[in-house]
Amino acid sequence: MDWISFEKSVIARMKNEHIPGVAIAVSEYGRTIYEKGFGVLDLDTQEPVTPDTIFGIASVTKSFTALAILILEEEGKLSIDDPVTKYLPHFSVPTIEDIDSVKVHHLLTHTTGLAPLRRREELNKLREHLVYLSDETHEVLGRPGEYFSYCNDTFILLGAIIEKVTGCLFRRYVTEQLLNPLKMYRSTFSIEELSKLDNVSTPYIYSDGTHKKQPWPVLGNYEVGGGIRSTIRDLLKYGEVFREKEVNLISSEQVKKMYTPYIPIEGISYYGYALHITPNYHGSTLVEHGGGQPGVSSCFGFVPEKGLVVAVLSNVSNISAGDIWLEAVNTALGIPLNERNRGEDTVDQTTDEQLAKFVGIYQSKEGSCLEIILENHSLKAVIGNETIPLRVGKNDTLIMKNGKTISFYFKEKKESWAAFFGMRMLLRVK
Repeated sequence: MDWISFEKSVIARMKNEHIPGVAIAVSEYGRTIYEKGFGVLDLDTQEPVTPDTIFGIASVTKSFTALAILILEEEGKLSIDDPVTKYLPHFSVPTIEDIDSVKVHHLLTHTTGLAPLRRREELNKLREHLVYLSDETHEVLGRPGEYFSYCNDTFILLGAIIEKVTGCLFRRYVTEQLLNPLKMYRSTFSIEELSKLDNVSTPYIYSDGTHKKQPWPVLGNYEVGGGIRSTIRDLLKYGEVFREKEVNLISSEQVKKMYTPYIPIEGISYYGYALHITPNYHGSTLVEHGGGQPGVSSCFGFVPEKGLVVAVLSNVSNISAGDIWLEAVNTALGIPLNERNRGEDTVDQTTDEQLAKFVGIYQSKEGSCLEIILENHSLKAVIGNETIPLRVGKNDTLIMKNGKTISFYFKEKKESWAAFFGMRMLLRVK
């Protein structure tokens, strides 16, 4: 295992992406084979990152929530095939005609049929989110199970279901039933608790050439899908759940539901229950999930056939934590450091008329915006202040320079009505 080359890549990436600090850990069949902190947890104090430094994990939290649901199912307290209304009778969405067709399974897989919603972080009680969903008109993509589109606001309902069937506050249930039994004692939902702990990272956003400190975000109900702060060592303990035979929380058959490929999302990858699955990567399965918030970038996952668990945490937004994660996996597997998932094939010959069908502005109410423009016979994506050249792929996709794909949906193959980008369906607005 060439960890020297891996570390050189991490250090170069930190410089190129302006990363103050990052922590990385890898275990193999329960034994830690690599762990290291790079950089600093605070630019003012210059305190170094260690394997015990606490970072936000953002959407990696979602797999904890999914695991809690599956534990409750194994205990006979719910079924993932039940309608959401069985547990939350007041659940309704004006634009979904048959609300009983939305199952717990659809919440877990982001396939309810709703497009991303406007975030309401001021809502702090889960019942308030039920009111939000029922009182406003929300854009619908299709029938439950028809389309995958990341939707934090429907995932939140899993927390409400947990509270309903246990009679216990969501964060308390996860802490008492998952974090504590796994001895994840440096993991918490509580911002107040962070202030009482040492070795806690400072979140940063890098923009206009400088790092700007960020307060820990007060997430309200969104803590169900993004509220845990943790360490790489604690996440390796969590990863033992997915080795199935080592932790007595859930049966191996039940936990495998989490990384069963339920719905295709991009390239050769699928989504399970709060986990992203890529089958047949050099003969193994990659299972992972990333996360991002102001001042947080994270990626956690495992390779079940090899007993590998890998965690990457950083204290700055919008860095390639997933690429660091994959390079750590590659190093542990003994394959080339820069190996990547197989991407889409490109199309050689395209006319301006063929390219024009992609042109447009695509947005979500959550805030994402993507513009596709045609200049000098070439397509480009405008994302924020960045303009990115694109290649045309097969199956109505465009390929970015980093290999990521953007998929498009067309009405009778003529006019695009949505683009799939950043795990979300963005509707065409112009």
